[in-house]
Amino acid sequence: MVYKAEKIVPYESSDAPKHVQIEQMFDEIAGQYDFLNHTLSMGLDKYWRKKGILALKAYAPKIILDIATGTGDLALDACRLLKPDKILGIDISEKMMAIGREKAAEADLSGIIDFECRNCTDLGLDSNTFDAAIVAFGVRNFEDLDKGFREIHRVLHPGGVLMILELTSPEHFPLKQGYKIYSSLIPRIGQFISRSKTAYKYLPKSISAFPQNAEMTAILEKNGFSEARFRKLSGGICSMYLAKKMQ
Repeated sequence: MVYKAEKIVPYESSDAPKHVQIEQMFDEIAGQYDFLNHTLSMGLDKYWRKKGILALKAYAPKIILDIATGTGDLALDACRLLKPDKILGIDISEKMMAIGREKAAEADLSGIIDFECRNCTDLGLDSNTFDAAIVAFGVRNFEDLDKGFREIHRVLHPGGVLMILELTSPEHFPLKQGYKIYSSLIPRIGQFISRSKTAYKYLPKSISAFPQNAEMTAILEKNGFSEARFRKLSGGICSMYLAKKMQ
């Protein structure tokens, strides 16, 4: 099945595959990404990441895969809050991960967090390896959502857990109306700060096209996960998803 979100790409005039365009986009904005993330979310991204990581505390994962790790903020939070033995952060943007490596080194966590360039639809990792997989604001960028989820399911241990954070569109007044207005401003703010004409036009389009909440949990279950559930955060601006690999 082809989902609407898979057809949303950063460079609409380009014939390059989505993953190539995503890599190019994030390489382009890597230096401004963290500042823009915090600015455009008004600091809520830090709260969302913390809530997502704390939701895993009861599972006490020791080996964690951070998919679409970007500049490594989620991996760093997981290290501090869960105290795992190892985290592998993967991404297709080397420039984003270069910043993540610097952060890990500054936090004296280089021995725990590793960064590798890998595509989520073909991880090239052994099956049944990780206790948990985590993704923050990255599944919208998957070129093939079903294939990506099947790969994540494959590399998790039986009983392993997947935690996803993703931006969503609020459904109720007044957040729904306010978010619509704010979304129209995101491209202008993003372009002004990052000088990228593309990245922050792509952001609101990819959010509105992406499967949300109950639709998303149905996709997770379709691809082998069980006990899939969601929780809306900040009035539905962000949603957290949890799902397990059957024992």
